Amino acid sequence: MKINRQLYFQVIIGILMGVALGYMFPEFAVKMKPLGDGFIKLIRMMVPPIIFTTVVTGLANMKNIHEAGRVGIKAIIYFEIVSTLALLFGLLIANYWQPGAGLNMNIHSLDAKVLAAYTTQTSSFNVVTYLLNIIPDTIVSAFTKGDILPVLLISILFGFGLLHVGEKAKPVASLIEKTSDILFSMVGFIMRTAPIGAFGAMAYTIGAHGLHTLVALSHLLVTYYLASIFFVFVVLGLIARFSGFSLWNFLKFIKEELLIVFSTASTETVLPRMISKLEQWGCGKTVVGLVLPAGYTFNLDGMNIYLTIAILFIAQAFNIHLSFVQQLTIVAVLMVTSKGAANITGGGFIALAATVTSMHTVPVEGLVLLLGIDRLMSEARSLTNLIGNGVATVVVAKWEGDFVAMH
Repeated sequence: MKINRQLYFQVIIGILMGVALGYMFPEFAVKMKPLGDGFIKLIRMMVPPIIFTTVVTGLANMKNIHEAGRVGIKAIIYFEIVSTLALLFGLLIANYWQPGAGLNMNIHSLDAKVLAAYTTQTSSFNVVTYLLNIIPDTIVSAFTKGDILPVLLISILFGFGLLHVGEKAKPVASLIEKTSDILFSMVGFIMRTAPIGAFGAMAYTIGAHGLHTLVALSHLLVTYYLASIFFVFVVLGLIARFSGFSLWNFLKFIKEELLIVFSTASTETVLPRMISKLEQWGCGKTVVGLVLPAGYTFNLDGMNIYLTIAILFIAQAFNIHLSFVQQLTIVAVLMVTSKGAANITGGGFIALAATVTSMHTVPVEGLVLLLGIDRLMSEARSLTNLIGNGVATVVVAKWEGDFVAMH
């Protein structure tokens, strides 16, 4: 097959054209934003029904409810261990490289008004509200709001219902499985527009923020990107090796998805394709259906690294020394806030604002320093999240003995 017909090649061309347009004609490039937004919306509209059909089909093929519970418990254990490692890793990197040292910022020189859109969303955030929001008002509303966890809850309950009914429910399970095939076919059509979406997203990013933003806070950007690369290839690489598969081969297998996430800075754009790819890689349908969607909320390695580095960056910029106990307390708070804001637009920044506001250890005005480059950091954040969840799914599948090597 000719390389120009390959999706990954077309996406690369779209990214390069977007960067070129954003650099040469920034005002015009900003107007390309609807192309990227439209592609993301097309994919997001497919996510709830695909999660539902995938999870329900996987559960319907299980022997009993206890098997599903076992998979869920193993996934949660893995998520908590690796997510905590990511938080501590970010802490270690920020203490070692000191990305905010030398800035000597004056709190009075910052305009806190621009933070209003973020800090107002954190005022109502708490764990109880977050947990209650998992339960939708109606079954239909779970699918219309676009949040993953309510859909996952309905899917699991429906799948358990099918298991409980038994033989009588087989026609329904068969219908849902056929519906799943149709939905994935629809995603295939939508993915043909991925190069256009990548072009629009990158053109807007470069046009709106400019390459000068990279230079102004280059130390923080370099620190975060290197930390993410190190975490992926060393930490996740070791996890993959001990689990009996090659991380590098896995990354090559999902190269198209990685390029799409890089250009759109959103992992949701490839969730349907990742479900299909992980099944092709050898993971059982049930494990993929349960672990991958849950990981999009509970296993955000890239965001966890970002959060700890960002908080220490602000402290260093204002010459504020945080003790070892204070830093561990920040990690403990982030273990909650990072998950609570996972499915909110701009979730990484909102989780950061929620933590800074509640801790009172660094000035909330310091968040202004990150606004300009948050979008430019989100590429690495999303890529690390995606790779982390892919690795998690393969690891849990191997723990379950529900893995048949295809590559």
